[in-house]
Amino acid sequence: MATRRDVAAEEQNPPPPQPRRAVLDFGPTLNDRVAAGRRVVEAEIAALQALVSRIDLNFAKAVEMILACKGRLVVSGMGKPGFVAQKISATFASTGTPSLYLHPAEALHGDLGRITRRDVVLLLSNSGRTEEMIRLMDPIARIGAKTILMTGDIDSPLAERADLVLDIGKVEEACPLGLAPTASSTVLLVLGDALAMAVMECRDFGPEDWALYHPAGALGARVMRVREVMRSGEANPVVREDEPLARAVAVMTQTPGRPGATSVIDRRGKLVGIFTDGDLRRLFERGEADPNRPVGEVMGRDPTTVQETMLVPEAARVLRDRRVDQAPVLDARGRLVGLLDVQDLLELRVL
Repeated sequence: MATRRDVAAEEQNPPPPQPRRAVLDFGPTLNDRVAAGRRVVEAEIAALQALVSRIDLNFAKAVEMILACKGRLVVSGMGKPGFVAQKISATFASTGTPSLYLHPAEALHGDLGRITRRDVVLLLSNSGRTEEMIRLMDPIARIGAKTILMTGDIDSPLAERADLVLDIGKVEEACPLGLAPTASSTVLLVLGDALAMAVMECRDFGPEDWALYHPAGALGARVMRVREVMRSGEANPVVREDEPLARAVAVMTQTPGRPGATSVIDRRGKLVGIFTDGDLRRLFERGEADPNRPVGEVMGRDPTTVQETMLVPEAARVLRDRRVDQAPVLDARGRLVGLLDVQDLLELRVL
């Protein structure tokens, strides 16, 4: 029980006030954020819709100029358009048009030497008044390269000096202040994509070309042929059907990459079966793993095969549907030319 003295002490030294628990009401704030995000997206969509009607004969002329280029497409821009220019250059390079990005400021300090008279220079400037790029125009003209300008002001100094102008119009930025390059950057990017895809289509750039420039990763694997990823030569294990089981096991373990199977052929070299590590395990389980037994007696007959000209994803579906991990690869005449292993497909990320 508290004494009178304790009560007096509390009155003189009251405990510190406890902080009030905040009542969080995120509703209106979150809704405001959602509305702001949607306004930006809507503004950029509107800018792109306006761009559609601006794809005119000058666009077609730009495509023709790039197709006729004997050198490289040099893409340049300052600030945010500079980052867009880097992406556009990368898109052109990966779809069959040799291209490089040139920073305007670096160009003024020696990198202009990268441009030759055989090149076409694609310039990005919404205002058309970027000082560093204006200073580039006379040197580029002296070099003899042609210029294409993407801009929102066809009466600007850059537009007056360019050989060809692609007009993106007066783009209203999505920025609340109307200052940060937002919608204009999107329009420049999409116009660059449109230009690159139109050029790509004119070049008849196909899956084989794509695979040439994208040999790594899942994208490249989608357009590669089985002959490009199969195990061949020393990496392709093969035994004759009259050879002993011990020989088949030795070939499987000694082949580079340690495949889990070996193709089996007859004396004429024709594929007659396949022997896998799963077959070997089952022989041991049944007590039938006689090392001197001909592999032709224990192999799997009528194996699943794939053609060397198959696209890799198509071959991957065959392996998945048949539930096998390896498949001998045949050429157009039915001759054994390799082995497709599921481990290789996993590395390519197509399974």
